[in-house]
Amino acid sequence: MNEKKVINFMGQRKVAAVISILLIVVSIGSLAVNKLSFGLDFTGGTAIELHYEQTADLAAIRAQVEAGGFPPAVVATFGTDKDVSIRVQTTDAKLGDKLVKYLRENSDSEVSLKRVSYVGPQIGEELRDDGGLGLLFALAVVMVYVAVRFQLKFSLGAVAALAHDVLIVLGIFSVLRLDFDLTVLAAILAVIGYSLNDTIVVSDRIRENFRKIRKASPTEVINISLSQTLGRTLITSLTTLLVLLALFFVGGETIHNFAIALITGVVVGTYSSIYVAANILLMMDISKEDLLEVVVEKEGADQEEIML
Repeated sequence: MNEKKVINFMGQRKVAAVISILLIVVSIGSLAVNKLSFGLDFTGGTAIELHYEQTADLAAIRAQVEAGGFPPAVVATFGTDKDVSIRVQTTDAKLGDKLVKYLRENSDSEVSLKRVSYVGPQIGEELRDDGGLGLLFALAVVMVYVAVRFQLKFSLGAVAALAHDVLIVLGIFSVLRLDFDLTVLAAILAVIGYSLNDTIVVSDRIRENFRKIRKASPTEVINISLSQTLGRTLITSLTTLLVLLALFFVGGETIHNFAIALITGVVVGTYSSIYVAANILLMMDISKEDLLEVVVEKEGADQEEIML
């Protein structure tokens, strides 16, 4: 590769490390103080599905719910602009009937009830615990996979990058007090997969170049590898972001937080695959000796050469 095309990514690794540490400290601090604003899926509550004869005015429905003295509700359309989903965090299983009756009495359009579902707090707590265990299990599997495919130092770097991404996404939701529900949990698991894929591509090129480029220092090898994969990384990230931005702006309130989690995860995941995973490798003094292929000689091979 022409040296003029090599970007000195690792020249800014100390600045990147400071930025990452600050973001993680803020995220952990917010999670400790504000915690997560768990949605109905985790806290329990009532989900109501209504059908309006005319196009539903979501702002007016929210105002009616607030004026009626009901708990804060998430109001969104689903399917069509006449079908409305109302999610209320409450342990009162009868509140759904009261809310439907109130909306019928105060709406200019005829309102029909399609479905009322109730999630108990115990079920929500189980979902929350299972979701947390799922995240930890995913990180553990990733660590084993990368250690087997590459090397232990690569494994630690990959897991550090994934933990970095997950903490920052959780921190964003904690700082902004956004609802954290099952769709957001699914988005975080998707972020783990996206970030891992990016990190593996970079790690594969770093391993390949350590074996090919004999006279370069570890920093130079990593810079060369990151420069070679930069085009692929940017194209993948930008095309993914285009889809996610479309979901964010026109996807509706139901998947609004889902899109926010993925957008944050893609941006942070792209950054971490360049600066966190590679930075960890340099901190652990990665060298050519760590990546040399083990050559296993066949028994008796030297004797065959003597006989020949």
